[in-house]
Amino acid sequence: MRVYLDLLRREKDFRRAYLAQLIALGGDWFAVIPLLVLLPELTGTGFWGALVLAVDTLVFALVAPYAGTVVDRVDRRRLMVVANTVAGLAALLLVLVRTEATAWVALVAVGIVAAAKAFSQPAGTAALPNLVDPDDLATASVLNGASWGTMLAVGAALGGLVAGTLGYTVCFVLDAGLLLTAALLVRSTRRPFSDPSAPPRERRPARDDVAEAVAFSWRERRVLALITCKSGPAFGNGALSLFPLYGAAAFGLGPLGIGLMYSARGLGALLGPLLLRKRATDPVRLHGVLAGSMAVFGLGYLALAVADWFWLVLVLLVVAHAGGGANWILSTYGLQTVVPDSLRGRVFSADYTLATLVVAGSQLAFGGLSGVVAARDLLGLSGALVLTYAGLWWLATRRLRTPAPDLLPTES
Repeated sequence: MRVYLDLLRREKDFRRAYLAQLIALGGDWFAVIPLLVLLPELTGTGFWGALVLAVDTLVFALVAPYAGTVVDRVDRRRLMVVANTVAGLAALLLVLVRTEATAWVALVAVGIVAAAKAFSQPAGTAALPNLVDPDDLATASVLNGASWGTMLAVGAALGGLVAGTLGYTVCFVLDAGLLLTAALLVRSTRRPFSDPSAPPRERRPARDDVAEAVAFSWRERRVLALITCKSGPAFGNGALSLFPLYGAAAFGLGPLGIGLMYSARGLGALLGPLLLRKRATDPVRLHGVLAGSMAVFGLGYLALAVADWFWLVLVLLVVAHAGGGANWILSTYGLQTVVPDSLRGRVFSADYTLATLVVAGSQLAFGGLSGVVAARDLLGLSGALVLTYAGLWWLATRRLRTPAPDLLPTES
């Protein structure tokens, strides 16, 4: 922890950007957890909860390819400020979700927030190598990526607690306030969010920008492997919408118990990359670590299908998502080291787009099956899917587990 605290102490702008991300992510869970509990209460079915998650991921995936071209063209700091402000205002719409007839408002609000995140998340990830020195990038990338798990662990538990004590409306207002605070923090930074030495990019159709990033990713096989490895846990993440159904049926859980399940997920996502940070700096080991992290996720969810004690469920969720978190964050760090600044926004948009499309398809499939198949069995199925993908990805990347020259092309 001394390494991370020292970095936060030394780099003021990184500290502000990191705190902004923590706050924005924490706000997300003040909306998601109450919605996942509120919508089944209003509609009598888990389908609306799955639909909210699917809208979140599908809108993100549809907007992200265009957003990536914008991230590489405009001031990334200003873009993040605008995106967080729009997301904060949209979150206020959630206070209107009070009956089954107004459940659709949740889809509109979540869709706007997801579109805003499609700009802010790639912008923040692409900017990171410009906010710290090269020797600090591995530490900063892991710390920045682990913020998602940190705020899931904290935000999910608090979201469930506040929803159960103060009500859903308070949660939605807090979400809006936190997103607006994140915008102010980013605005207060001074260090450039893009490479100041890079020549101005010529304006051209967005499809040409996207085609350039796709061609680069396809040509550089290590980049392609790093982009596709997130799809493993993504196949299993569709089962997350089943937590309220699983918790209620197996253990009689309410908002607080469901919040603890998501909190355990966040704790695992935080611990996994922190524990494996040093292995991520070795390109030969990285692919093996990524395949192993997928397998851990799959085995954890297989075990959930037979767990009979709630404390064991929480432990299994921590272990499973330690693998999922390591997979996501270490693959992100790998991309930050091999993709040039001029392409970074578009490549990360493609990275997020693929992962979110897989998650969205998984959410819709599991949501649809939840009416005919027990939630416990679907959790086991999600684990089996991830294990299968991990084995196939391991075989497909076996030739990449050897030293290779730096992939960074020369900026012209």
